[in-house]
Amino acid sequence: MQDILVNWTPQETRVATVENGVVQDLHIERTLERGLVGNVYAGRVARVLPGMQSAFIDIGLERAAFLHVADVHVPGVGHHGRGPQTDAGVAPPLIEKHVFDGQTLIVQVIKDPIGTKGARLSTQISVAGRLLVYLPQDEHIGISQKIGSGELRDQLRQRLNKLVGTREEGGGGGFILRTNAEDATDAELADDIAYLRKTWSEIRAAAMRTPPGSLLHEDLRLVQRVLRDLVGEQTQSIRIDSGMQFEALRSFGQRYMPSAVARLQHYQGDRPLFDLHNIDQEIERALARRVDLKSGGYLVFDQTEAMTTIDVNTGGFVGARNFDDTIFKTNLEAAWVIARQLRLRNLGGIIIIDFIDMVKTDHQEAVLAELRKQLGRDRTKVTVSGFTQLGLVELTRKRTRESLAHMLCQPCPTCQGRGQVKNARTVCYDILREILREARQFDPQEFRVIAAPAVVEMLLDEESTHLAGLSEFIGKRISMQAEATMNPEQYDIVLM
Repeated sequence: MQDILVNWTPQETRVATVENGVVQDLHIERTLERGLVGNVYAGRVARVLPGMQSAFIDIGLERAAFLHVADVHVPGVGHHGRGPQTDAGVAPPLIEKHVFDGQTLIVQVIKDPIGTKGARLSTQISVAGRLLVYLPQDEHIGISQKIGSGELRDQLRQRLNKLVGTREEGGGGGFILRTNAEDATDAELADDIAYLRKTWSEIRAAAMRTPPGSLLHEDLRLVQRVLRDLVGEQTQSIRIDSGMQFEALRSFGQRYMPSAVARLQHYQGDRPLFDLHNIDQEIERALARRVDLKSGGYLVFDQTEAMTTIDVNTGGFVGARNFDDTIFKTNLEAAWVIARQLRLRNLGGIIIIDFIDMVKTDHQEAVLAELRKQLGRDRTKVTVSGFTQLGLVELTRKRTRESLAHMLCQPCPTCQGRGQVKNARTVCYDILREILREARQFDPQEFRVIAAPAVVEMLLDEESTHLAGLSEFIGKRISMQAEATMNPEQYDIVLM
């Protein structure tokens, strides 16, 4: 069973999903840094790049957004960016035939700006409701892959087809039935269809009267998305610690999701809601480089711009009868923890896992099966490629928002994100070389070195012979000044 905890403050909303006392998911939204995924804008084409089959679109943000040909809606082609059928197969459309400089387009953000990259856009618009996703430019009727058998899916598709109607009946547009709509009534589905079509009509009307760069439609805030996206049959309670947001969420639920209202609870305890379930400690663990396993092994996460690597180590685990079993049990536990950590950390892109080498093929298969099983619980699309020749597991996880570390942290001002700094002796030798360099260009009476205390101490103690030798060689006095506020690599050489 699952409990959803919502911690709300005016500046930040935090949501944690807890199963059997263990935190499985974390979602954080800051009022001043809200994500843009799902938002619809009136965009102006700033530049088309035929060589890259892409275009830069101005949607009123600091950086121009990016539109690739695969995300361009082509009338008559459908919602997948594929070109017409040819003798040779499927021909991709050419972006320059559908997009031109200065053109105004209705575009939707499908990836937030991440690092130095602008937002990624699509002209294939989709509007999410409680039970359905509306594809206004398509005629496709789809059913969530997580819904049961083929027979059930066919029945649901037939029901939805009748409710949607045809263009002649004032209908049109495609719909995808969401997982939580499996048991929805025809009346509930009809209400959602009407709401989504009305929303699309309002988006189009706004696009006609507002200038390029305007926001036409904004996705729900995190508090409301809890009911729309996170609540399922296994959810037994949704606890929120703000009376105002509890009332707002109850009102929203009564209108769009009546079945969830009974599970809403206003938490009024003395202890903070997240403290009660040790959520803040889980957030700290999800920011750490090392994650300890109960068996005594541990994981090491290294997140770079290109990919994330995860190293599995046995550590002090020697509990099994033989070494192969020790390795197998450590890797099995690691597979479970890794899947959970990917969700908690919201890691996306290419992920490489270096499990401890296993001799037995059946052990490899069992670990891979456990990893796939745990990743199957992820709401974000994950593709696992299996073991490579080098014994590594490659997988990709769809990246739509910043990772937890990028959202909550910044690069260390001392090491600039390298994870290490020069030692004191290296900085001493940097200083000695710099003094020699400046002595050849300038003729001061004295050189004064201002540096971190550990560096000054080493220059006056272990490196005093080299310092004295340099002073004699250049014929100038060299004095020292320790500055506690300087980081280990920082120093200044003042010409006196």
